[in-house]
Amino acid sequence: MYPRPIPEDARIQRALYLGGVALVVILWLLPLLAVMLTSIRSNEELMAGNYWGWPQKFSLIENYKAVFEQTAMLRFFLNSLLITIPSVIGVLILSTLTGFVLSRYPFRGSNLIFALFVGGNFLPAQIMMIPVRDLMVRLGLYDTVYALIIFHIAFQTGFATLFMRNFIAALPGELFQAARAEGASPFQTLRHVVVPLVRPALAALAILTFTFVWNDYFWAIVLTQSDAVKPVTAGLNNLRGEWTSAWNIVSAATIFVALPPVVMFFMMQKHFVAGLTMGAVKG
Repeated sequence: MYPRPIPEDARIQRALYLGGVALVVILWLLPLLAVMLTSIRSNEELMAGNYWGWPQKFSLIENYKAVFEQTAMLRFFLNSLLITIPSVIGVLILSTLTGFVLSRYPFRGSNLIFALFVGGNFLPAQIMMIPVRDLMVRLGLYDTVYALIIFHIAFQTGFATLFMRNFIAALPGELFQAARAEGASPFQTLRHVVVPLVRPALAALAILTFTFVWNDYFWAIVLTQSDAVKPVTAGLNNLRGEWTSAWNIVSAATIFVALPPVVMFFMMQKHFVAGLTMGAVKG
């Protein structure tokens, strides 16, 4: 089922393996390197056709300054924060509550409810596009940040519930028996027993949800129309239309947009890895 490790004495196989890995890494990073180099080129170099060569003049400050002063990317950035942060908090709270109940307090029909949570993840976004848009129009929330917040919380909670239910179900049952013996209520058990133990899982889920919501483009263009509420993904597409030939400005804005998920991952990398590997090895 799993690939066998390459013996140390098989030098040709190891060399081919390492060479293949290096080739894949280079191909993977090549577009990112191109965008980074373009973001510090001058417009004159781009007009002269210098797309892949080393920049003859570094215009890093000028390009990134133009992103903030000549475009609306800062407003789009703030809109994304207003959408992403409440969405992540809402998903963490709801998924922890539902995961706790479904894993530790099963009731008649709980498996059906859990199946609905899981099954919702397999619905194509294109099928839900018109119903969700019509619902937001009827609620008077279309073209507002609340439409995206509500949708992302509702849509991401399904995967997050599956994620949290599995982690909570893996906790030792003796902990819950001891909590009941001490007279703790279900909410006290959740607050004082479950939450401290699943913090790495919550951190991993927070990073995943933040990345999903921040990078969403499809629902950003379906549920918003005006620039006043567009997130960075939809705003970046607008920027590409307004600055058709200024690829250095567009590339600088792209790097700026991609930074928050990367920064968040490196800040919480330890918790992220611990959350993904929790329960993988039995003590």
